[in-house]
Amino acid sequence: MNRAERTLEKPRPLQLASVLALGICAVSCGSLFVRLAAAPALAIAAYRCTWGALLFTPPALSGPDRELRALGQREWLRLALSAGALALHFGLWIASLQYTSIASSVLLVDTTPFFLGLASRPLLGTRLRPAFWAGLGLAFAGCVVVFHGDLALGPGTLRGNLLALGGALAMAAYLLAGSAARQKLSLVAYVWPVYALAGAALATASLAAGVPLRGFSGRTHLFMFLLGAVPQCIGHTTYNWALRWLDPARVALITLAEPVGASLLAYLVLGESLTVEKLIGGGVILAGIYVAAK
Repeated sequence: MNRAERTLEKPRPLQLASVLALGICAVSCGSLFVRLAAAPALAIAAYRCTWGALLFTPPALSGPDRELRALGQREWLRLALSAGALALHFGLWIASLQYTSIASSVLLVDTTPFFLGLASRPLLGTRLRPAFWAGLGLAFAGCVVVFHGDLALGPGTLRGNLLALGGALAMAAYLLAGSAARQKLSLVAYVWPVYALAGAALATASLAAGVPLRGFSGRTHLFMFLLGAVPQCIGHTTYNWALRWLDPARVALITLAEPVGASLLAYLVLGESLTVEKLIGGGVILAGIYVAAK
């Protein structure tokens, strides 16, 4: 870990909340940029991670690269597992947006804390307090309210919802691997190789599946760059920063605010319906986050 982060004290609750709020705002833009990018899901995912790695290359080469050269085989394996989980998360979730609404896709992909909460005791030895489970239950009730309005959509909705759920499981694995790695590596030293390896894995999967990686319009390339710059470099990196101070279950719990922002952007920009059910459900989700985080 670099000197700056070694001496960094744990941020105060207000500072931590402010940084995570910025991350939520950034990540909420992701589904919008995906919809506006006219490219296959695997290609979009590959460009997102690759741009994230490229944008972090200058700071990585100014010192954190020395941390990576000192890593052993076990640490590199952990980084590879984290990158593989991240690649699977984006591949499945971005594909889900082709079949279901942004609200349903983002809600299901953000069910990660449900899986992490169940895994925290056997895998991390963490005993979560009753308030966490009460907040989680309240947030889950809000998810059900928002999701209820999409049940009448076509048969492709089920496929999209299952893809998003698979993305949530992959995100849980990503946060678990990242939590262990972040205790030894500075933020940039962790995210740089993980984003790069995930981008390489997604590009390889695209080539193997016959998915083109070239020939897109300038507009599509712009939105894929924005995916890498905003939700990736700011949003997901914020989550990885928080793993230094919070356990994976609590970081994942905060991400349940994303569906609120994503649904609002989808309504304002794409004209997707923002029903009373979604508004009420969004409020319940935020209340659940407050109860569990407090």
